[in-house]
Amino acid sequence: VQLQASGGGLVQAGGSLRLSCAASRTISSSVIMGWYRQAPGKEREFVASIRSGRDPNYADSVQGRFTISRDNAKSTLYLQMNSLKPEDTAVYYCKASVQSENYWGQGTLVTVSS
Repeated sequence: VQLQASGGGLVQAGGSLRLSCAASRTISSSVIMGWYRQAPGKEREFVASIRSGRDPNYADSVQGRFTISRDNAKSTLYLQMNSLKPEDTAVYYCKASVQSENYWGQGTLVTVSS
């Protein structure tokens, strides 16, 4: 599975962005897909995940501001980010966990200016 993330950019604090992650093939809705991020000088951290039949999971730092969703027909994962803060600045990666294998997208840079 190849994942292509897009949608990053420069935005002012308080603004919004929507990230997309397109898969190269159909992925079952039962597969866990998620977003992670890595800020400069920091380790990669969990942001959100989604799986059919279960409530999405969010990191405390983004709860209430970010919304993860997926369009299974398009094999695409989304992350709607609202009320962005400078501390949300990072490279955002999407991930799909398929049969015990983790597949990562190439990352898309989000920069939030104060």
